[in-house]
Amino acid sequence: MMLYGVKNCDTVKKARAWLSAEGIEYRFHDFRVDGLDAALLESFERAAGWEILLNRRGTSWRGLSDEQRADVDRGKALALMLAHPALIKRPVLNSDSKIVVGFTPEKYAAELKR
Repeated sequence: MMLYGVKNCDTVKKARAWLSAEGIEYRFHDFRVDGLDAALLESFERAAGWEILLNRRGTSWRGLSDEQRADVDRGKALALMLAHPALIKRPVLNSDSKIVVGFTPEKYAAELKR
């Protein structure tokens, strides 16, 4: 199981704490330290959809120019997320070929304790 995100993200911290408290083993991949390539991003997109992955609520999105935020489609969204991994909604959990985007204890409990 692999958890992707940014280590100083509060939601990632909550997900990591939850996984540890539940005794669920995982490896952590920090986009800023370990990088992000197009193949990995495209695998997330195929599983979850670019609309789910693209975080339009964060400061990274607000920091983009109006032109960058305009007329976003799949190709533009993937290019933006590849250039600015902080635009990816976090965390992204890859478990048994299942991708879970975002974290709430209820979501993880439902997805991981089946």
